Amino acid sequence: MTFLRNRWLHTALGVALGGIFLYAAGSKLIDPRPLVTIIWGYRILPAGPINLMAIYMPWLELLVAIGLLTGYKRRAAALLASGLLTMFITALAVNALRGVNVACGCFSASAEDVSNAWLLVLRDLPMFAAALVLLLAPPRQEGRTEKG
Repeated sequence: MTFLRNRWLHTALGVALGGIFLYAAGSKLIDPRPLVTIIWGYRILPAGPINLMAIYMPWLELLVAIGLLTGYKRRAAALLASGLLTMFITALAVNALRGVNVACGCFSASAEDVSNAWLLVLRDLPMFAAALVLLLAPPRQEGRTEKG
């Protein structure tokens, strides 16, 4: 599995996943108010933390995007991305198991943009896998050979 430690693969995954997080943060940064309705629609959190989550989550997505796109602290950004994606996948799966299709809030802040929750879980899994590769299989250092 040394191909997972290829520097070019890490660059490509960082740019792709960083671009996705940058796009996801865009409209929510401008106006986080619709995101409150979307998060409420998941019916997982009590009312108290929903406003804070709607305000800070897009900024965290932007921070992840910057780290992944620039390569600066890419593994730390991959850790944050893994955590966010775990949270997103879990929230979607809970609603899918309930039989509830939700407005994702992933790339749009529209509460009317309702999708099949299972399809959204399947869409998020490759992003989660990419984040795990970036986190758990750091690229080989130049000039080093692996034993083994």
